[in-house]
Amino acid sequence: MKSYICIPVIWICTMIIMPTHLLAYKYGLGSCIDQRLEQTIWSAIMKENLDGFIFLGDNVYGDQPNGNLDKMSKAYKIQKKRLPKWLINKKDILTIWDDHDFGLNDGGKDYPFKKEAEQMFLNFWNISDSDPRSNREGIYFKETKKIDETKVEIIGLDTRYFRSKLKGKKNAYKPNKDSEATILGKDQWSWLELTIANSTAEVIIILSSIQILATDHPYEKWANFPLEQAKLLSLISKASLTKTIIAVSGDRHRSGIYQNKDFVEITASSLNKPGSKKRENDPFLIGQTFPEINFGILNIEPIKNRITVSIHDKNGLELNSKIINIHR
Repeated sequence: MKSYICIPVIWICTMIIMPTHLLAYKYGLGSCIDQRLEQTIWSAIMKENLDGFIFLGDNVYGDQPNGNLDKMSKAYKIQKKRLPKWLINKKDILTIWDDHDFGLNDGGKDYPFKKEAEQMFLNFWNISDSDPRSNREGIYFKETKKIDETKVEIIGLDTRYFRSKLKGKKNAYKPNKDSEATILGKDQWSWLELTIANSTAEVIIILSSIQILATDHPYEKWANFPLEQAKLLSLISKASLTKTIIAVSGDRHRSGIYQNKDFVEITASSLNKPGSKKRENDPFLIGQTFPEINFGILNIEPIKNRITVSIHDKNGLELNSKIINIHR
């Protein structure tokens, strides 16, 4: 009898001592979630058994035309009570911001309360004082994970804090071809270039609140700054020779999957504010866009040599997906 009793005891001890080895990792993706509206989509997201969730901006709606942050403060207080505890307390949360949690609709570097807004953002997402974001301007960051011996680097960009003025009228923006115009600003660009150049990761995931590849719509996008977009695409193209690159974006109140010769981009938007039903096309779009309430999935499975990006409606039904083979 004693020999049989020892087996489970040894097994339990081994499991306690043995280091955790991640074989796969599944992120939920989403943006544009208004604290004033119902958030029923979380029940479908919970069923996905996620390891983490990436918030892609407009994580609250606290902006005002005058830029005052009173509404932002109230928005965060409401959202703190509405985000599910199973998510916030138990999952790996990564987050960037967009204009509605930056403080000014379509706002950029000229927004006078951006430092105060950044501090609110850091406080709400419990970003520690030792984190680089707490000691510099802008909420850009990087994080590295090892998943089944595959190194994955996640790079979150700040497309608000340093961005130059848009040209044209709201919802009818025109390309800003000024050589001094920027989205990321000098310091963030230097950081991004060094981060990618020095990366030893096999997979790089780039988070951008605004879309990188989309060209045809008249709203905010990287293509509003053609020189900046070309610079980013060139950087990605060089990195894609030896790495698998995936971009993740939000903002649009419609989701979609886009692809050029170097990488795939998934746009996941919106979690509770659907967009217009107007059909949208783009030369880089795979299939169609989905203006209904939705969320995205980024499923990293090195053991199968693949990463799957997918779009799901409020009931969890898959609307579109794309499998990306990991570059070896």
